[in-house]
Order: sequence, then C-alpha cells, then structure tokens
Amino acid sequence: MASFSRSLCSPLVLFIIFLSFSEARDHLIGGKSDAWKVPSSESDSLNHWAEKTRFQVGDSLVWKFDGSKDSVLQVAKRDYVTCNTSSPLETYTDGNTKVKLERSGPYYFISGAEGHCEKGQKVIVVVMSEKHSRFIGVSPAPSPAEVEGPAVAPTSNAANLKGSFLVAMGAFVGFLLI
Repeated sequence: MASFSRSLCSPLVLFIIFLSFSEARDHLIGGKSDAWKVPSSESDSLNHWAEKTRFQVGDSLVWKFDGSKDSVLQVAKRDYVTCNTSSPLETYTDGNTKVKLERSGPYYFISGAEGHCEKGQKVIVVVMSEKHSRFIGVSPAPSPAEVEGPAVAPTSNAANLKGSFLVAMGAFVGFLLI
C-alpha cells in the first residue's frame, strides 16, 4: 500500500509544481522595495533586472515609492526614448502601484519626477506571448533593446486548452511509469 501511495503522490506533486509555474505572479520592480529611483550606474539600471525576468500575461508589476516625490508613468515607446512626460498612457502616484500585464509585448515605464527619466529611471518590461509562456525556461527573455514593432497578439483559448490537455496526459503517463 505504501508503494501505491508513493507512486500516486509523485506525479501529483510534479503536476502541482508544474501548475505553480504557470500561475500569474506579482513582480516587485527591481526585485526590492527601494528600486524605483535614479540608478547609481548603468549596471544598476532596472532594464538589467527586467531582461533577466520572465513576464507573462496575467502577471502584475508592483512599485513601492514615495508618492509625494515621484510617480510612475506608462508611456509609448517614443515617449520612453525621449523621456516625454507630457502625454502618459497611465499615471500612478500612490506609491504602492500594481499594474496588471494584460497583453504580450513591451510595456514602457518612466519616472514622472522631473529629470529622473533622463538620469535612467525607467524600465521596459517585455511580456511573453501566451504560446511561449507554456515553455518556461527554454530560452531567455528578449532584451528590451531587441523589441521592435507591434506586440504579438495573444493566442486563442484553444491553445490553452491544448496545453492543459498535454499537461494532464503527461501527468497520467508519469503516473503509469512510476
């Protein structure tokens, strides 16, 4: 009976672990609560952090900052490059900001504090398309510098259903093999 429990438990644990990798996550900008600031050097740029992080549709970005001294502006690519704060797509000033990533492609954020963007306080976050998010760890996230053109449209729910079916089949085969 103990071997039956162990053989049932292993695939179930693996299946649960696999599902946990596909759940939406909150990403604290820069990986720490005081990261939304003018970087001390190029190597301290938030884009270095963003290039190493995998963002998926449904994830959220979280900023912690002093809302009386700074803000986060979501902007178009052109405004990101030129640090134009006059026409943001969204403005966040509460100091505890959470932005849900609802589509694949690049998102551009700059500081709303005067002169901060020009000093490097900005970040590009590239969200993987849904078809790529099923293959976690296959290849590194694209560099923000490599992203050009329009965002890739998300795939249909049929692809998600197919992926779920394949996961269930893999778990079942794993159960039979153990």
